Amino acid sequence: MPEGDTIYRAAQTLQRALGGEVVTGFRSVYPAVTRVDIDTPVSGRTIDAIRAVGKHLLITFSGDLILHTHMRMHGAWHLYRPLERWHRPSADMRIVIDTRRFVAVAFLVPVAAWLTAATLAQHPVIAALGPDLTDPAFDAADVVRRARTRTGQTIEDTLLDQRVVAGIGNVFKSEVLFEGGVHPFQPTTEVPDETLARLLVVAQRQMRMSIMPAAASLSPARGRRTTGRLDPRESLWVYGRGGRPCRRCGTPIRSRQSGADARLTYWCPQCQPEGR
Repeated sequence: MPEGDTIYRAAQTLQRALGGEVVTGFRSVYPAVTRVDIDTPVSGRTIDAIRAVGKHLLITFSGDLILHTHMRMHGAWHLYRPLERWHRPSADMRIVIDTRRFVAVAFLVPVAAWLTAATLAQHPVIAALGPDLTDPAFDAADVVRRARTRTGQTIEDTLLDQRVVAGIGNVFKSEVLFEGGVHPFQPTTEVPDETLARLLVVAQRQMRMSIMPAAASLSPARGRRTTGRLDPRESLWVYGRGGRPCRRCGTPIRSRQSGADARLTYWCPQCQPEGR
């Protein structure tokens, strides 16, 4: 599933391939996206920048035009050479951007819309995002302040709340809480500020490991690692390891569905006892 590391790696890969290139063709299955292309053609514009903001990917074209996409659970951007065969069926295509050297294809992207610099600054979701873990100017103190306004949440809910901190998804949530030694269902109001700050240090370190050049990939899972180990079989502490022994103490990892989306949470009952 795409999280902040996935979108950051995708943006970096697309930027290296498409940055500065002139668009030679554009098409989309979304009428609203296509309508803007008809009124103000994308072809002929230069791709000025591609960047990630939390789990959102923004492609900026010359002439104050920004394509905003969000992957949700199954969306992905792929990069191909012209005439290269796609790795996914054409029925999954949502957007295609052609340039002389590369073709960028968005598959199963459920959110796609055009913005300008002005509408981006006022976007109800993007403008409300908390500090981005991939941002060199990440403000941990601001995250702690935002967390204190989220009464009634558990700490796992707070870490997933993109208005508090941008980029953490279900995988990183479980991994950060394990390494920080905090039980996932502890109320956020009971987590001291110094513990929250420690969790953010862990989150930054895990995110950096997953976006470093050696981990570069457009794939959601490929390159993601929180343990620091290169072997993909040992890349995560607890996520997806329900019933298997904890890598630190040997206690069987537990899992439970939680939240409105019934997402699985993983934790070690020994390393993350209740009340911590």
